[in-house]
Amino acid sequence: MPLDRVRSLLARPFTPQPHGDWDLMTDAPPPVDGLMPAAVLMAITDEAQPQLLLTKRTAHLKRHPGQVAFPGGRVDAGDASMIAAALREAHEEVALPPGQVQVLGMLDPYRTGTGFLITPVVGVVPPGLALRPQPDEVAEVFHVPLAHALDCANHLRQSGQWQGETRHFWTIRHDRHVIWGATAGMIVALAQRLERL
Repeated sequence: MPLDRVRSLLARPFTPQPHGDWDLMTDAPPPVDGLMPAAVLMAITDEAQPQLLLTKRTAHLKRHPGQVAFPGGRVDAGDASMIAAALREAHEEVALPPGQVQVLGMLDPYRTGTGFLITPVVGVVPPGLALRPQPDEVAEVFHVPLAHALDCANHLRQSGQWQGETRHFWTIRHDRHVIWGATAGMIVALAQRLERL
C-alpha cells in the first residue's frame, strides 16, 4: 500500500537534502540562504485507495496563477514551525481543520526558481472532509490517487522557455489536471525516496 510505505519512510531518521527546480538542469542551483521560507501540506486520505489532496490556484493571482499546488504558502513570523505554517495555510485555503491532520513528518526542502525554499509536510486526513476553497486564492480542490501520483511511469520530463532560458521540469497528468513545476517535483522526490526503501 502506498500510504503504508510513506508512513514507513517518514518513521525513519534522515538528513534533509535540499533539491528543487535545478535537479534536471546542468547549471548550479541557487544557495539555500536568502530564499523565502514556505511550507505546503501534502495531505493523504486514510482509505483503501488513498488520495492526494491538491488545489488549483485562481487565475488572477500574481504568483503561479491557475497552477495546481498543494495547500501552503509563506511562513509567517507567528508560525511556530514549518508544520504549523503548513497547517495554518491549509486551513486558510481550503478550510482543512488542523486537528484532523495526523502529521507524519517532513520531506526534503524544495528550492524554486521563484525564490522560495518550500518544506513539504506530509499528513494523513480522514476521507470525505467538507473542504471549502477560499475563493480569492483557490479555484478548485481535487484529489489524485496516491498510487497514480507516485508511479514513476506517470512522471514525464518536459521542457519550456522561462526568462529566455530552457528549463526542464516534471509533469504528472491525471484526468483534466496537469501537475507540474514544484508540485510535481516534490511528488517525484517522494517517489524516488520510496524507491530507495
